[in-house]
Amino acid sequence: MASFTAPDGARIAYDDEGGGVPILALSGLTRNATDFDYLAPHLKGVRLIRMDYRGRGRSEWTGASTYTIATEAGDAIALLDHLGLTKAAILGTSRGGLIALVLAAIARDRLTGVAFVDIGPEVAPEGLEVIKGYVGRNPSQKTHAEAAAMRATLMAGFEGVPDSRWLEEVRKHYHETPEGLRINYDPALRDALLAPQEGPTPDLWPLYDALAGLPVALVRGANSDLLSVETADEMQRRRPDLIRAEVPGRGHVPFLDEPEAVEAIRTWIGRLE
Repeated sequence: MASFTAPDGARIAYDDEGGGVPILALSGLTRNATDFDYLAPHLKGVRLIRMDYRGRGRSEWTGASTYTIATEAGDAIALLDHLGLTKAAILGTSRGGLIALVLAAIARDRLTGVAFVDIGPEVAPEGLEVIKGYVGRNPSQKTHAEAAAMRATLMAGFEGVPDSRWLEEVRKHYHETPEGLRINYDPALRDALLAPQEGPTPDLWPLYDALAGLPVALVRGANSDLLSVETADEMQRRRPDLIRAEVPGRGHVPFLDEPEAVEAIRTWIGRLE
């Protein structure tokens, strides 16, 4: 693990592995660099850079007011600067895809392409409500084994996932302590997500349109409750060249080692080159 210092002094952890096309992988809201563990072995000729957002994983906790997409987009740019990279592609899962849209607005010249994982310019309200229900809260299960056993029931939309995969997942995101399982991110992230929003919901479609001329991909879980088919279809309509994959038996979000996901991402990487 390496780290760098963000403009406000926060210590941000990251991993930087491989050589070739630079891809900055940005994870989901409560997650971290391990989001891409399943995909990484399938990538060749890629410099895979993975950042733990502030307050998540191995990065410093900096408080609810700093856990914003705008701040995290700034951290992403700061990481590219730290690594001496003038340009990189973004592989954005959920929150990471929204950060990619902001980067399209504020640093379009730094991007070589974007791959969205189960996210788009419109977020389905029902999926967002599910996230609000658990973010910042420790699970009721006491051990990794108990939590893994509950996953098949709790994770609506996921089919045929072996118990061993659920055990891997819970070990990535919870610490096992004598008092029970604890989330491995700052609980204040809940306050950031639930903070009242001023003004109307911003229209993110112009940010998506700003990616014109860059290779764009979309990997969607076929059972996703966060990215609707209608939004995915509109993304395709606006970008007929969109590389699109629907991963059967997956909700929000696919693991990314599914054949459909791997093929789409490899095709996208080929266009980056």
